[in-house]
Amino acid sequence: MVDVVLPVLNEAQALPWVLGRMPEGYRPIVVDNGSTDGSGPVAAVHGATVVREPRPGFGAACWAGLSAAETEHVCFMDCDGSLDPGDLPTIAGPVLEGSAQLSLGSRDAEKGAWPAHARIANRVLTWELRRRAGVRLTDLGPMRAAPRQGLLDLGIEDRRFGWPLEMVLRAARAGWTIVEAPVPYLARSGKSKVTGTVRGTVRAVRDMAGVLG
Repeated sequence: MVDVVLPVLNEAQALPWVLGRMPEGYRPIVVDNGSTDGSGPVAAVHGATVVREPRPGFGAACWAGLSAAETEHVCFMDCDGSLDPGDLPTIAGPVLEGSAQLSLGSRDAEKGAWPAHARIANRVLTWELRRRAGVRLTDLGPMRAAPRQGLLDLGIEDRRFGWPLEMVLRAARAGWTIVEAPVPYLARSGKSKVTGTVRGTVRAVRDMAGVLG
């Protein structure tokens, strides 16, 4: 069994599809980060464990889910319909086999799924990651897998949008083997609260820049 942490903020529309495609052996933990559209009850009806995290912030939701997880290995992914849970075994495979400690899904986006401003920001951040930590990644993808206790021991501090970058930075400094594999990236359900707007992308980049120092 692998626990899958799904940070959620008003994703009631996408939840049935995402939870309905969860592979056998992967247990969804939906972290409701202040939804007002009934996301928590929808997730519960569709079989997910629901954790409520009132503190706003993507990192706060991820940390709450990680703290609630019980399995040796955990996965993370967005719950907006842009990623297919059916791809989780591909990403988790290297970690479960012991050939890597952190595995990420590199987004292979269909037309219109990934706005240009978000692509550019992602490219800049991965370049900085390579320059500062020697980690060669093409994407700071939101689908990822790692050992649960290892992540707890990394002591990730950011509770906003810097969480994904800080995870990779701390893992690199700890000497972890980090790998990535392509995963399809679909047009999400509804408008993204981060990459869907220039303002949201700027906010995320600002948080990540703070992590880079």
